[in-house]
Amino acid sequence: MSIVKINVLTVPEEQRETLEKRFASRAGTVENSDGFEWFELLRPVEGTDTYLVYTRWRGEEDFQKWMSGMAQASHGGGGEQGRPRPAASGSTLWTFEVVQQAAPKQ
Repeated sequence: MSIVKINVLTVPEEQRETLEKRFASRAGTVENSDGFEWFELLRPVEGTDTYLVYTRWRGEEDFQKWMSGMAQASHGGGGEQGRPRPAASGSTLWTFEVVQQAAPKQ
């Protein structure tokens, strides 16, 4: 079964637009990766400053391969020369195995 990686990002109100624009401009960086299955950026509606970045992978090996390659380019930074400062003030990565799933009946 697939695995899900959820990056939990703490994003101050004044950085929300910046974060969303950066994700919008990253189009294609993960979609062509071997083993990639799904991506969603989830914006908080109320009561939290936490965004969730949901990705689904065929397996852990595929995620690790992406992390060691393409992800380095899109996740590098931290205000280093020529790179913008991160929009998030904190980040935690959660990992889950998909043990059950359902889709709409056709």
